[in-house]
Amino acid sequence: MNRKFQQISLKSGFMKHNGGLLFRKISKTKFEFKAKIKKNHLNRAGITHGGFIASIIDAGGGTSAHRVSAGKVCVTISLDIKFIDGTNLGDEIVGKVIIQKVTNSLVFLECKLKCNKKIIASASGVWKKINRKLI
Repeated sequence: MNRKFQQISLKSGFMKHNGGLLFRKISKTKFEFKAKIKKNHLNRAGITHGGFIASIIDAGGGTSAHRVSAGKVCVTISLDIKFIDGTNLGDEIVGKVIIQKVTNSLVFLECKLKCNKKIIASASGVWKKINRKLI
């Protein structure tokens, strides 16, 4: 299995506009994603904006749900995020996703976002499989 990170933000859209997201499969139920913090990701205090953190968790979790759902489109039903620590310009942040359960219509997962060996956010979420093709 190829375990190299691959850019998943290839088509124009929200995540590509925000710098893209690198993603890789670790095992059948584990995935990782990463991004590097750029100047446009910072808030007025000079730390990474919580909205950017939420966006990459949502994109990394959604891609993980998609991958365990035989390629079905998955949309976020709920996403509970705990913001624990901050990151700075130039930091690389890595998300680790663990799929908890997959049903006929839902995917349940947990995610931990780390930077410099510290947890900066944790999340749990539910994604719904829908009958729609990726654009």
